[in-house]
Amino acid sequence: MTENQLPVRPSTFAELEKLIGQELGPTEWYDITQERINAFAEATNDHQWIHVDPERAASSPLGSTIAHGLFSLSLGPQFSYQLIHFDGFAHSLNYGYDKVRFPAPVPVGSRVRMRATVVSAEQLPGGIQVKMSQVVEREGSDKPVVVAESVARVVEKS
Repeated sequence: MTENQLPVRPSTFAELEKLIGQELGPTEWYDITQERINAFAEATNDHQWIHVDPERAASSPLGSTIAHGLFSLSLGPQFSYQLIHFDGFAHSLNYGYDKVRFPAPVPVGSRVRMRATVVSAEQLPGGIQVKMSQVVEREGSDKPVVVAESVARVVEKS
């Protein structure tokens, strides 16, 4: 799938099934700034020094502040909207995440983006459950910064 075909817009179970195994993306790059890290710290009341104290973090083994792992994970919906739209369905909602890992830190000043793969689409009473593998990568790094499996529920229009 090429980037100019994004976002994909499935509107039926059959169209979701055709996407299984296909990688979508990557998304546009997203800048990780200290201002964004601080805003996340304020929103979550997580002010651990490695995230919000540049002076102290500079003398740590990491050499700078880093984004919260949950901040990186929270970019999943924003990135997903760049890759796939469920607006052809009656409604959709985020049902959660499975298998979340943060294999590498995200230093301030990094740029990250995401690739996603539809893992499964399963018809359930009341709708369809869609699982997607999400991999967030940092520019210049061989190791991903987030690996997660998102779970969404969608309902076909009648």
